[in-house]
Amino acid sequence: MDTTVADTLIGTTIDGRYRITGRVARGGMATVYTANDERLERTVALKIIHPSQATNAHFVDRFTDEAKTIARLTHPNVVAVYDQGRHQGLPYLVMEYVQGNTLRDLLTQRRRLNPVEALAILEQMLAAIAAAHRAGLVHRDVKPENVLVAEAPSGGVANLVDAVVKVADFGLARAVEASSAEDSGQLMATVAYVAPELVTEGHADARTDVYSAGIVLFEMLTGRVPFDGDDPVAVAWEHVDNDVPAPSSIVKGLPSVLDDLTARATRRDPGARPTDAGALLAEVQTVRDDLGAANVETALLRQVPPTRGAVTDATTVVPAVGAADRPNWARLPNQAPRGQEYTAGRIPRSRSRSGGGPDRRRILLSAAVAVMVLVVVGSTWWVTLGRYTDSPPMVNMTKAQAELYAQQHGFELFFGDGAYSESVAKDTVVSQDPPANERIVKGGVLTVNLSLGPERFAVPDLAGLELAAARGELEQLNLKLKEGAGQYSDTVPEGAVIASDPKTGTALKRGSTVTVVLSQGRAPIRVPDLSGKNINDARNELAQLGLTAVERYKDSDQPKDTVIGQTPKANTGATKDDEVTLDVSKGPPFVVVPDVNNQPCQQAKATLEGLGLRVRVDFNGNAFVRGQQPAPNTQVPPQSEVAIQCF
Repeated sequence: MDTTVADTLIGTTIDGRYRITGRVARGGMATVYTANDERLERTVALKIIHPSQATNAHFVDRFTDEAKTIARLTHPNVVAVYDQGRHQGLPYLVMEYVQGNTLRDLLTQRRRLNPVEALAILEQMLAAIAAAHRAGLVHRDVKPENVLVAEAPSGGVANLVDAVVKVADFGLARAVEASSAEDSGQLMATVAYVAPELVTEGHADARTDVYSAGIVLFEMLTGRVPFDGDDPVAVAWEHVDNDVPAPSSIVKGLPSVLDDLTARATRRDPGARPTDAGALLAEVQTVRDDLGAANVETALLRQVPPTRGAVTDATTVVPAVGAADRPNWARLPNQAPRGQEYTAGRIPRSRSRSGGGPDRRRILLSAAVAVMVLVVVGSTWWVTLGRYTDSPPMVNMTKAQAELYAQQHGFELFFGDGAYSESVAKDTVVSQDPPANERIVKGGVLTVNLSLGPERFAVPDLAGLELAAARGELEQLNLKLKEGAGQYSDTVPEGAVIASDPKTGTALKRGSTVTVVLSQGRAPIRVPDLSGKNINDARNELAQLGLTAVERYKDSDQPKDTVIGQTPKANTGATKDDEVTLDVSKGPPFVVVPDVNNQPCQQAKATLEGLGLRVRVDFNGNAFVRGQQPAPNTQVPPQSEVAIQCF
């Protein structure tokens, strides 16, 4: 069944420009489609994030930031990012469309590759990853699924040595890792290729990609990964507890240099691996040259005709491809292309003339010329090549490691001003000049910049500032200002900042946005003073101003229905239909009239007055109480009159 039929995005035009024509693949985080860029009339790949990921605001922000970074990474072996945006709330990337297969597809078809094919693919993979490492980026998910093998100029991908390899999904794993670590603490990596430090510490740097690339090399050579199983957690810990086996232990007859190369790349201790992809690339190219030369010699010893093609040993067919067969971007420094190979100090041996020998003068002249040529060639070699060496890869070294390395290899080290980095730890080399593997005078100066850690800017206190002043404060800190909804204020002048979001002191990345709330001045209606007024009068006064009374009754010594408090306070600004809460007296609490019958009249009078009641004495005030009104235990308001009859 055609899976594209049920996909509602097929035929949709995104952003008025990209018309989706088919679905390529669906992964755990995103789906990849082919699309026609109707503006530039070219086929592109469009990766759109699944709805389940789009609800994670942290992931979406990180994904967008990483896309912008990768779009600036230009390299022939990196899948280019052309554009990014959102469709119905789902983030998407527009990328270069590569006609071909993934390395996973090739391994599924062929199971494993011969050594030179494997090294040819690995070289281009590492060239792409090295470019990212030089830019301070780490891939974090190097695996065959993220390696695209384009059709070769000769047609198809049968000749893998000539095929063009491109690495995809830079930054996506980082965005997923950042959001997942915050949400669940889970490891975001493909366990078959995960480096030990990611399992034990959750830390990734350039050496993490080196390890994963070594596992990919192992799989290309053997047709299997070193550690596999049904339990992903158990597989991940295999990388921590065990060394990767030698490829030749799986496929007999593989050259030992491939075992050594695989072992170097997959050391469990990150410090024992090549420092980054550029350093591993140099080792791979050396091994590939040695492997090609060794197979050529084997072919000659076996008297195989010297045709350009495959040289067969006991187990493996290996094309004899050396440095001269590589494209310019893949050569190490000082590797000249075919037709530009020179050997200093070698002079062609001339044959003597037939029928006669050289005389002494000719011999001396030839010797003098030879000496002069040697001097010129030697001087030229020294000026152009001899006094130079390759600059070492120092990115991701600590300051102490860089100082020690420079001292041991005779370089003068200079530390620059440093640079902020989201991925390289503080006080670790983030960039160098000249870059790794470029020519430098022996004993020359290497300038390195140490990482200052992530660049963050604290939101300043903007309260009370005018809009222009607040904008200037934020721009000086590389932050952006956004006006939020205004609010009335009795204390902050109109047009000045009341508050900000995020709050003062919050640490933000460069270019982040701060939303400010501006004062609209005092509200147009002035709340009157209603204290001491009867609730009915207070209601009427508020209604005339367009305000609404909300009443709360409380016990009080004040007369019943008297306003004893209000919120907001008098003279506060308000707008039409605002509520004013009024505290209203329930009146004084009732008094229980005691039984004073048969008490001396004057004593009874004092008791009642002590309770806040008024007393009327009837008849003889010096006699005893023989009756009272109201009757005993009656509840009456304070200051009520109680009559006592004394006889």
